[in-house]
Amino acid sequence: QVQLVESGGGLVQAGASLRLSCAASGRTFSSYAMGWFRQAPGKEREFVAAISRSGLRTYYVDSVKGRFTISRDNAKNTVYLQMISLKPEDTAVYYCAANSRARYENVWYVSLNEYDYWGQGTQVTVSS
Repeated sequence: QVQLVESGGGLVQAGASLRLSCAASGRTFSSYAMGWFRQAPGKEREFVAAISRSGLRTYYVDSVKGRFTISRDNAKNTVYLQMISLKPEDTAVYYCAANSRARYENVWYVSLNEYDYWGQGTQVTVSS
């Protein structure tokens, strides 16, 4: 069982930066691929970024490439999402998720049902 707690959200102006953190409980964090998803009002939850178990590989949805960076610190059981050049369309609740079935350094886990554990979410609001 893994518990995930996100933090770092807030209200910012367009062009600003934020860094989200997701702290995980348990001693097997390094065995999970991790992902970030987001859900805007009235929309379905969507994939944002994923990182492999060791952090060697990362994968992003096209809309955030070059602006968002996912990283992890396995010693601290934490995954991060650094966001720069934020846009109003980035406004959403951001969720981190853990995939306990990840193999090797695979990172292409983009579907919700590929993740076993979810955090409660943190709100990011970007004003224009």
